[in-house]
Amino acid sequence: MQALAPSLALVLLATTALAEPNPARNAYFGETHMHTALSLDAYIGGTRLMPSDSYRFAKGAPVLVNGRHKQLDRPLDFAAVSDHAEYLGEMVSTIFPDAPGHLDETIVNLRNLQTLEERQQWFYKYVVSNTRGDNPSHPPFWQGEDTTRTGWQITIDAAEEHNDPGNFTAFIAFEWSAAPAGGNMHRNVIFRDSVVPGLPLDSWTTNKAEELWQWLDATEQAGSTLLAIPHNSNASKGLMFPQVDSFGDPVDAEWAASRNKWEPLVEMMQIKGNSEVHRSFWAADEFANFENADTIQKNSNRWFSKQDFVREGLKIGLAQGQALGTNPNQMGFIGGTDNHNGLTSDVSEDDFIGGHGPEDGSVERRRTAGVGGWIDGIDLSIGSLAGVWAEENTRASIWDAMKRRETFATSGPRIKARMFGGAGLVPVSDPVDLVAQGYAGGVPMGGVLEAGQTAPTFTVYAEKDPDGANLDRFQIIKGWVDAEGETHERIIDAVWAGDRTPDSDGQLPPVGNTVDLETALYTNDIGAPMLVGSWTDDDFDPTQGAFYYGRVIEIPTPRWTTYDAVRNGLPLLKEVPATIQERAWTSPIWHTPAK
Repeated sequence: MQALAPSLALVLLATTALAEPNPARNAYFGETHMHTALSLDAYIGGTRLMPSDSYRFAKGAPVLVNGRHKQLDRPLDFAAVSDHAEYLGEMVSTIFPDAPGHLDETIVNLRNLQTLEERQQWFYKYVVSNTRGDNPSHPPFWQGEDTTRTGWQITIDAAEEHNDPGNFTAFIAFEWSAAPAGGNMHRNVIFRDSVVPGLPLDSWTTNKAEELWQWLDATEQAGSTLLAIPHNSNASKGLMFPQVDSFGDPVDAEWAASRNKWEPLVEMMQIKGNSEVHRSFWAADEFANFENADTIQKNSNRWFSKQDFVREGLKIGLAQGQALGTNPNQMGFIGGTDNHNGLTSDVSEDDFIGGHGPEDGSVERRRTAGVGGWIDGIDLSIGSLAGVWAEENTRASIWDAMKRRETFATSGPRIKARMFGGAGLVPVSDPVDLVAQGYAGGVPMGGVLEAGQTAPTFTVYAEKDPDGANLDRFQIIKGWVDAEGETHERIIDAVWAGDRTPDSDGQLPPVGNTVDLETALYTNDIGAPMLVGSWTDDDFDPTQGAFYYGRVIEIPTPRWTTYDAVRNGLPLLKEVPATIQERAWTSPIWHTPAK
């Protein structure tokens, strides 16, 4: 199917904040995962930006990082500073002269780290060996709970200072950074409003997800409204989508219900790679070779397995839901960067300066070294953006969109992506009609289809980043579970640009490539600025549980490594692709059969 021309009625889909809530909902772009000087690993790397500085950067203000000025081309709509809960107190003692322990010998040493080798030694001693060890705990220079409380209050105050309903939303948040045996179990905890506990939960208190959920429940009972977002499933060593709980027991109905309640979203991609799929396990997926971050496997025995990736996690959830009555992995998608320079959503491929201070802050380090304990420089991604469809730019509206999973993630560009599903939906050519019909007769992405006998139709819409590349295609990925509990998947090209025709095997020819590798420039002579279309699942079986999510693919553009090479007169790296096809992912729509 060919792309359709834009409609003037797209004004209803604009991202600009409106005076009145928009029932058709606006696309807002933001960040829910980044770190400032209040995170020990960021401070070790030289970060001195505080939470308030990062919110200013998100709103468009310039900042100084690694000896140069950085400024977003376009401000964000929302952001959440998510510093590690584990070291908030230690960083207060380090940064503020009047704080307890400021003159502690170890803290003085931390403030005076000079060489990269000294910084790396500190990182391994106080972060890697501690958080990934058997008995993680505060380091000996922690001065007590009051210092942690002070660090948490700084985080709260910064969000309160910069929250500007209707223009910019600043969420109060923190990261719970459990990594038992090196398996990444990190979650970002996001609050809906300013009703927050006196202290965040750290992984010194517990590194078990089940006990995190208990804390979330108790915090809710005390008046807070909150959710948790897991990230880096690609580095979880099988722990993010498990068959057994943290105590080694098979997951049960209570476990599934708790996860379903507290973790409505999963982070699809960040600076340490793409967690959707990996080419080693999805050879039939022609777009699986995207920011695979292979060198994560050099550290902490983090060998990839298929169950570490989101698509497989969704399929595992279907099977567990069939067996337990609740799907624990009924998760929508969101993006983040995990930037440790304090640079909120610094996601421009043509201006990447790394995300971890001197570890990846030079062209040489990015090409020949990397981020100690994590990943080689060449495998770093720029990170990803969070997108939500919400009525207005306020904490309540954007948080509610996250909770109901009406979200999408992009690999950096501000692509707008949307999908609806329903048995009564019909193809439409205008995006505004698509939205009106979708809400009236179907469910938006993140929703659950009512059990029925009629095959659902999915209507889809995507619009290119106004400052970016055209679009190649909009795919729908279907996963399902059969009566025996076996899972399956299928990839459908729902709508695409140009006059291409699928071959006899259903394979759509590539869109082409306009990138000039000598100049790191491309043109929009191929692709389309907008894609609108639909697809009906003619293989639908009403007795089977299923999910459907959208994946929007851009035309090829230069990767950040190519920009680095061309800008500095260096040869292109052979170990990584010179071009990439940026993308967006919509949250799934699920079908749950009648019980």
